[in-house]
Amino acid sequence: MFNEKSTMQAIAEQIHNHLTNARKIVIVPHPNPDGDALGSVSALAEYLNNIGRDFLVYCPTPINSKLNYLPNVPQIHTGENIFSDHMVDTVVVLDSGDLRYAGIAGLMKNHPAYIINIDHHATNENYGHFNLVKTNASSTTEILYRYFEINRVAVSRHMATNLLSGLITDTDNFTNSATSPASLAIAGELVRLGANFKMINFFTQKDKTLNILRLWGAALSRLSKHSGLNLTYTYLKLADFESAGLTENDGDGLANFMNNIDGSNISLILIETANGKVKGSFRTTMEDTDVSALAKKLGGGGHKKAAGFNTEGTVEEVLDRILNMK
Repeated sequence: MFNEKSTMQAIAEQIHNHLTNARKIVIVPHPNPDGDALGSVSALAEYLNNIGRDFLVYCPTPINSKLNYLPNVPQIHTGENIFSDHMVDTVVVLDSGDLRYAGIAGLMKNHPAYIINIDHHATNENYGHFNLVKTNASSTTEILYRYFEINRVAVSRHMATNLLSGLITDTDNFTNSATSPASLAIAGELVRLGANFKMINFFTQKDKTLNILRLWGAALSRLSKHSGLNLTYTYLKLADFESAGLTENDGDGLANFMNNIDGSNISLILIETANGKVKGSFRTTMEDTDVSALAKKLGGGGHKKAAGFNTEGTVEEVLDRILNMK
């Protein structure tokens, strides 16, 4: 009989043994890392430093300044040349369902390094040599907490703050469907270990300036509903961000806010990005609706109730594709 706990324990121990003997490690979160991805990076980086491993962190995009509250965030390298270092024998990919979403599919083609895949998304492709994937976990930081627990790794107060930040941001402050008895129990343990809950709450829940709320107002003024799909949707364009003196990251959080709309199965926010693409976020609270399936049709992925994608085209073109999906 399949035993998830023993399987996870075996994989976690194998990863620990591999990392302990690795020459040089590259940690990779997905582009525009959120609180879960960056919290995972920082907690893992402190662990690797404590066991004396040489590592770098690669991300093709800079981090969101709103996450500067996280303790001990390591230097982020955006140059692809670090993958050419012949000493790199291990790449740890965090919070990414596939290498495309992580932004390194091309870089890892024919690369000799071992890939360690740590993630919680239901659409994960198990692309690693080691796959620590638990799709019923609230966040990647929850999985890392279990990893540390299995391998008897002492969690410092800084590591605890990073891990708790991922739990809080991916559960939307313990209000969305990712919240579980396990995530609440782990959160309590992280607070006991010294996690700064008050600081995390301040920077993640009280971070809306007047300009951000005005930006949200522009999006809310465009709300429309497609009755056939029972989908409520809106969008933001680059001009909206420019006129408000904001960046596209300031649209974060709107998708979760729209999930409170009554009388609609699915909510969608489309955001025009500076690289000429469109970022989309689906949300639902319905048990019989799987928005990750919709996101996957657009080259993305995620969870049953929260998923996203990045795709080519204008907002109008992408919206037309979505509203005409079969």
